[in-house]
This record gives sequence, structure tokens and C-alpha cells, in this order.
Amino acid sequence: MSLFSSILKRKKNPKQEGLGKDFVLPPTVPLPPRSTATIIAKGVKVEGDFASDGDVQIEGEVKGSISTKGRLIVGPEAMIYAGIKAGDASIAGVVQGNIVIDRRADLKSTAKITGDVTAESFSVEVGAVLVGKVLIGQSKS
Repeated sequence: MSLFSSILKRKKNPKQEGLGKDFVLPPTVPLPPRSTATIIAKGVKVEGDFASDGDVQIEGEVKGSISTKGRLIVGPEAMIYAGIKAGDASIAGVVQGNIVIDRRADLKSTAKITGDVTAESFSVEVGAVLVGKVLIGQSKS
């Protein structure tokens, strides 16, 4: 008899397996739903045209273009040398390129952007740097 088949034939009651009379099985916890986010981690460099239907988080470096229908999150140490098109964006790193956001763009205090920004709505934290034009109230979809 193999080890696997002997495990399958064991009794399922933990009290009968020597675990003690006070042993209680923990409740089953469902796994969280799978995220559709794509993450470009710190230290990773991507060059070319990057497109996604889901959310994208960038902590590394991207050169080329970025397009996502979901939310774009640019971490504080990220370096982006690309045009950006996204549904929503939260930018805390460096971006050199034009940015087109369908809904809301949030510039965090550590953001440093060189390029034009177009968005339906826009917020800027104190400390953010933006060198370029801003068009609010519509996006160039």
C-alpha cells in the first residue's frame, strides 16, 4: 500500500487520529477572488507597447507606451518614459510622456510628471510636480 492510499484510507474524525478531544477544525476561509492586476515590480524594466484590460501597478521602469482600461497605479520609485492611456490613474513616481485618463487622475505628493495630462477629473497633492498642460473635464479617448 502506498503512502498516498494509506492517507486516503485514514478516518476523517480528528478525535480518532490522536489530536485530542478538544480539537476543533478551523472554519473554512474562502480564498479571495483572483485579481486581474498586472504588477511590474521594482527592479523590472519593460520596453515596448504594454496593453492590459485589467488594473496595472508599476513599481519598476517602463519605456514605450502603456494602455489599460482599468486602474493604473504608479509607485513612488517607478520611472515611466511612455505615453499613458488608462481608465483611472494614481501616480506617485516619475512619468515622462503625455497622460490620457478616461475618468480620474490623482497625482500624489511624490509625482514628477513631464507631459500633458487630460482627464475627466484631476487631483494634485501638495509637493507633486507637473511640467505640461492640463485639460480637465474631458478625455481624449
